[in-house]
Amino acid sequence: MNVLVYLIPIALFMGALGLIAFLWSLRSNQYDDLDGEAERILFDERPARGPGTASRSENQTNKSS
Repeated sequence: MNVLVYLIPIALFMGALGLIAFLWSLRSNQYDDLDGEAERILFDERPARGPGTASRSENQTNKSS
């Protein structure tokens, strides 16, 4: 029973610490646009070049020579 004197304040402190961390995450917009960030990895930022396609700089170099 003497252990409860130590365990209850520790548990209350850890619960308050968790609540403070959760409130901080809400205020710093950590939960905004969850779907957008999750789907962002599925899409390429730039289109892939297929075989036989050259970039604009390569086309301009070939035309000038």
